[in-house]
Amino acid sequence: MNERVKQLRSESMNARPHLSIERAVLVTEACRQYAGTVETPVLRALVFKNIMENKSLWLGDGELIVGEKCEQPQFAPSFPELCCHTVEDLAVMHQREQIFFEVTDKVRKTHAEMIIPYWQGRSIRQLMFSQLPAEWQVCYESGLFTEFMEQRGPGHTVADGKIYQKGFLDFKREIAEALATLDFLNDSQAYEKKSQLEAMDIACDAIITYGRRYADHARTLAALEVNPQRKAELLQIAANCDVVPAHRPQTFHQALQMYWFVHIGVTTEINPWDAFSPGRLDQHLQPFYSQGLADGTLTREKAKELLECFWVKFNNQPAPPKVGITLKESATYTDFANINTGGITADGSDGVNDVSYLILETMDELTLLQPSSNVQISRKTPQAFLKKACEISRNGWGQPAFYNTEAIVQELLNAGKSIEDARQGNASGCVETGVPGKEAYILTGYLNLPKILELTLYNGYDTNSGRQLGLQLGYANNFKTFDELFAAFKKQLDYFVDIKVRGNNIIEKIYATHMPVPFLSVTVDDCIQKGRDYNGGGARYNTNYIQGVGIGTLADSLAAIKYNVYDQGRLTMTDLLQALDANFVGHEDIHHLVREKTPKYGNDDDYADKLMLVAFNAFYDAVTGRPTVRGGQYRIDMLPTTCHVYFGAVMGASPNGRLAGKPVSEGISPDKGADRRGPTAVIKSASKMDHLRTGGTLLNQKFSPAVVAEERGLDNMASLIRAYFNLDGHHIQFNVIDRQTLIDAQRRPEEYKNLIVRVAGYSDHFHNLSKELQDEIIDRTEQSFG
Repeated sequence: MNERVKQLRSESMNARPHLSIERAVLVTEACRQYAGTVETPVLRALVFKNIMENKSLWLGDGELIVGEKCEQPQFAPSFPELCCHTVEDLAVMHQREQIFFEVTDKVRKTHAEMIIPYWQGRSIRQLMFSQLPAEWQVCYESGLFTEFMEQRGPGHTVADGKIYQKGFLDFKREIAEALATLDFLNDSQAYEKKSQLEAMDIACDAIITYGRRYADHARTLAALEVNPQRKAELLQIAANCDVVPAHRPQTFHQALQMYWFVHIGVTTEINPWDAFSPGRLDQHLQPFYSQGLADGTLTREKAKELLECFWVKFNNQPAPPKVGITLKESATYTDFANINTGGITADGSDGVNDVSYLILETMDELTLLQPSSNVQISRKTPQAFLKKACEISRNGWGQPAFYNTEAIVQELLNAGKSIEDARQGNASGCVETGVPGKEAYILTGYLNLPKILELTLYNGYDTNSGRQLGLQLGYANNFKTFDELFAAFKKQLDYFVDIKVRGNNIIEKIYATHMPVPFLSVTVDDCIQKGRDYNGGGARYNTNYIQGVGIGTLADSLAAIKYNVYDQGRLTMTDLLQALDANFVGHEDIHHLVREKTPKYGNDDDYADKLMLVAFNAFYDAVTGRPTVRGGQYRIDMLPTTCHVYFGAVMGASPNGRLAGKPVSEGISPDKGADRRGPTAVIKSASKMDHLRTGGTLLNQKFSPAVVAEERGLDNMASLIRAYFNLDGHHIQFNVIDRQTLIDAQRRPEEYKNLIVRVAGYSDHFHNLSKELQDEIIDRTEQSFG
């Protein structure tokens, strides 16, 4: 990286995170002025307009891409209309040592005197909890499942190519055409469509105004600038902002600026899970890159510098802090923007291009937590590209992650997408699959699969919370056969999914009614054509996901029960329950039996792997195909982020030997220490799951640096990825670090402040993780090719 990028990166890395009050004030002012006088979609658009017309402009020294969510880098906005921080929340985020946000006296005073009084009783979170059934709330409090939209809006949304082909004046013309065709005689929804379309039109005006403000601001700074080079750069920024976002971009620089204005717009309008992502960035940028090289207005070095400046902008955006207990447990600044590179094009040809390699170089040189970076590997991907990505991954900071293009395409085809849309499929957030620019694919929360087995063993009673949560189908020692026990598990699973979806339906309706997103809707097909908001089913495809957590723990627990109790008769169910109740204290013989002498998932052992598949199929059958409020269907993902730590904390001991309070397994990875036959056995076990019926699965692997050293290690790593993807695996990612380094970093964090590890679908600084999460990463099996 050059000196400019080094300086911008240093500023981004060293700036202290702050909580900004600016957005909250502008939202509150607009709601005071307009609430009750216009329809809700128009109110939301006027709120957005007030923000974009009045928010502070930041143009830092040396910057070439402009726009921040707040007054300056590393400032995070709050979203009181979603969930309003309490005074205690402000104190928590200000005082804690890790993942803190500095809260100034002015911010604290404004929040207490203006924000809290207005939003008390008005936030979406408060409305949700006033309407959700008691049974939903009890299950939520007890750790059966989580809820994504409790503190953030619907998300996992990704841009497609339209913003590089159209400007927002073009979108305004499309909106005007849609308004002109409304039929108030025959269409009972015409009035509602009118409000939605008018709101989208206002949102277009708002982002155009924002761009023009930056053009004026850059010219003002240029007039004061004495350095000729910087003056020229500022004038170029002004010229770019004259074009975008009002018009379609004409150059590589303008294309990056166009996306960034849209990113700021989407993540300022609402706080979506997970942020917003550029999608197939290399494919979007390649035409501008080729054109710039051909006409002499761009060099490879300049393109790389612009990409690196673009990368820093993502890292400037800490995830907005949450509220309540979730705030206290939050352990990352990462906002989960995820950039896809490689894959295939819409016509099915290899998607790797010159910009793909520039992106690899950019992520490698900057080693920033944000954005998350992944590569899509297809059968057509050049081996040189795969090995370059592996070379970066073995540097040991967890990026890029690797995704199977053919699996993504088939997953989307199975979900009813067209072949052209499926080929442009994208992974966003952690591993979730969807169609950029055309789909609202919304994660609704994690489901604690091992806890459902625990409740099955105890007649639906939760020994952790002391509540009767599940159906009363009998205690484990009442079941005469394994089939009887598993049938009870399936009934409990269906019961809890029913509760979860019942609540989801209410939450979806609340967002559709009270929290439309007119700006985001402009960028997603077919919201304009339908006259419907993104949160109300306007997108071409509408999918809800429930994420299963702990399949490894569940599979091994089922194996421990079936093998030792029902098949081999090594112990009775009463023996096992007594050992679980005692957390295996005084039952060390049983603990040794279930830990060391029982088949385990992750070893290419059909006994355990078949039980994993049976459990997976039960989860799939309980969820997939259920209708959503927005007119789509439910699907499943298999990923945890960091929820496997929380889910383990609300459970007693498990039949596989996991001790009470310890994390359950993450993603589709084997439980800690269970996989003992090397990485090839792991991928064979994992591939027995039908990934193509999901919307994404997450597999972590860990190697010591020596195992993947030199050319042979690189070839082994690339071959493992190819082999797994040939078996239809969806995703794989690596931590390349030895156990002792992690232990040392835990003991002496001040000496390892730059150590980055792969957590789940994201990377983070090791010293920022909770001890429980650090321990979980340390305990992951360190593989070798042997």
